[in-house]
Amino acid sequence: MNIEHCRSQYMARINKLKREGLSMSKNVANKLGKGITPEQFIAGMTKNQEQFIAYGDQFQWPSEDDREFYESLNNRDDLRCLILMADWCGDVVRNIPVVFKALENSGIPIDVLIMEEHLDTMDQFLTFGGRSIPVVIIADTGGVVLGQWGPRPKHVQAPMAAFKATNPDPQSPDYQERLTAVRQEIMRQYGEGTDYQKYIVAELREVLESV
Repeated sequence: MNIEHCRSQYMARINKLKREGLSMSKNVANKLGKGITPEQFIAGMTKNQEQFIAYGDQFQWPSEDDREFYESLNNRDDLRCLILMADWCGDVVRNIPVVFKALENSGIPIDVLIMEEHLDTMDQFLTFGGRSIPVVIIADTGGVVLGQWGPRPKHVQAPMAAFKATNPDPQSPDYQERLTAVRQEIMRQYGEGTDYQKYIVAELREVLESV
């Protein structure tokens, strides 16, 4: 599978959404302050807690400039973060420890929304028509959605984007076989170590720099 081609298709879909202005039509004011804290989420995990903590412990800033950028967000009091997630999801376990660490000293309040308890919000943030987590939502104090990230780093998500674009019929005979191959490719894109984490830091920074 040509990863550059996959990435190109993925970015084309994202840019189309931006042109249509879909993200700006969303508002999550009714969820501000209604979630739990990152600490409460970790403490209450009944699945994958040890692995989640381990990914967080392995976090390192890609650069001093990144660390300083996230800390500089303390100068703003107009941003809020909501994260749709659940402890059973492998992408949550890999990716959200990075988000927590990146935002730890940013001063941005975080509401963790357990997906099953907030399906009304989840259904505003579908990926290719499905409920994929995590979704990191950046909003203003009035709940207007300014940007979002997830469920995976762009290069990891690219094979799935390409698959969805070229396999629209889930009932086709070889759909599940192809989907299994795509999921295997996604794991290869994550890699064995934590190098993928730098992409999350960069992509989330890109979202925050735009708001």
